[in-house]
Amino acid sequence: MRAAAVFGLGCSAKDLKPFQSDKNCQRNNQATEWRIGMPAASEQADVVLLFGGDGTVHRHLEQLVRLGIPVLVVPAGSGNDFARALGLRSARDSLAAWWKFCTAAANVRRIDLGVIATRELGARYFCCVAGVGLDAEVARRANAFPRWLRGHGGYALSLLPAIFRFAPFPMKIRTRSHDEGKASGEKIEWIVRSDRPTMLAAFANTPVYGGGMRIAPQAKMDDGQLDVCVIGKMDPFKLACLFPTVTLASTWESEKWNISKPPASGSRPTRRSTSTLTANTCAVRQYRSECSRGRCG
Repeated sequence: MRAAAVFGLGCSAKDLKPFQSDKNCQRNNQATEWRIGMPAASEQADVVLLFGGDGTVHRHLEQLVRLGIPVLVVPAGSGNDFARALGLRSARDSLAAWWKFCTAAANVRRIDLGVIATRELGARYFCCVAGVGLDAEVARRANAFPRWLRGHGGYALSLLPAIFRFAPFPMKIRTRSHDEGKASGEKIEWIVRSDRPTMLAAFANTPVYGGGMRIAPQAKMDDGQLDVCVIGKMDPFKLACLFPTVTLASTWESEKWNISKPPASGSRPTRRSTSTLTANTCAVRQYRSECSRGRCG
């Protein structure tokens, strides 16, 4: 077996050593050949171990999709929401998943990826949550903090000043009407889901983001849908009181929308399928076709 190790900020070959031990390192009685760095082609590796947090996963996501080989995330970042959604809360969990994978256990799981496409930037993948508005401002502020602080409440510290300074903006969200009776070439109908001054719109593939905020508690990575949470114009004091429920409660409501091709203008979050390793959970990524069915919950 050929394995590639990719290290994010603050990670090194020292973090790889537990995965290279003799008992963990063989699959089908074949010793593992290791390489450091992201493979350029799928012929160069059978699996990728990615050491880091959400930023590291996002940075390499496009290449991982191209490779289409299993990926095991080892959580080692300031935010590990993607790994957490897979049940990987520590390097020990990842090590257990690696051991199962090496013993030929069927812990490969197919999951979804979202896609954001604009005319200026083209298409970009996301695996957790794509946000517009307040959460983007919170992330900008939090990224200015030292790495250790971002991993220990940095997003929460950035939230309050952002709430009182952020102004709502006009936003319209439309989804395509899925009418199977329509003949090919007929005009596509669009349903307006939201058209109001907006503080935040989050398109969630995973339940959590921002270091543990449960923006969409019912979101699943393999249901072919994005959970959408929209917060309209609201008094800043009420919003400040509301946000603790995002981390403490599981009753925060969102809707499941199927997001597909957009109108001629603007940007579009879309949903695409992919794969993932689970057992104690790994993440495998394989590019799949765009989902065409969904429901609004």
